[in-house]
Amino acid sequence: MQVLRTEVMPIRSAQDLVLVRQAVRTWSAELKFSLVEQTKMVTAASELARNTLDYGGGGQVTLELLQEGIRKGLRLSFEDQGPGIPDIELALRDGYTSGGGMGLGLGGARRLVNDFDIVSKVGEGTRVTVTRWK
Repeated sequence: MQVLRTEVMPIRSAQDLVLVRQAVRTWSAELKFSLVEQTKMVTAASELARNTLDYGGGGQVTLELLQEGIRKGLRLSFEDQGPGIPDIELALRDGYTSGGGMGLGLGGARRLVNDFDIVSKVGEGTRVTVTRWK
């Protein structure tokens, strides 16, 4: 797999959430994702960026344009140095929320992408990586 382009964006404020959504929309359109695919990727990015800000205390997202053989993809890696997630399986379950949300964030984001990976250490932070292929 080859990384063709990379951009790192901070997630420190509500304004950063808007900028992340705009960047993901732009990159998805450049990859010629359908409108539905673009919307799924932007929605997943929005959920994960919000989690990074609200639960992780802020962090960053790395956008990567990938090529694997003839297919291209967009990989997003959200990282924070927050409290971490003590029970990842529970956090992925629909309806679970540690805050005031609807509990659709992580599980919903997982359903919107082709590849989903989460690594979290209590007291150290969380990294969620999602990829959508064209």
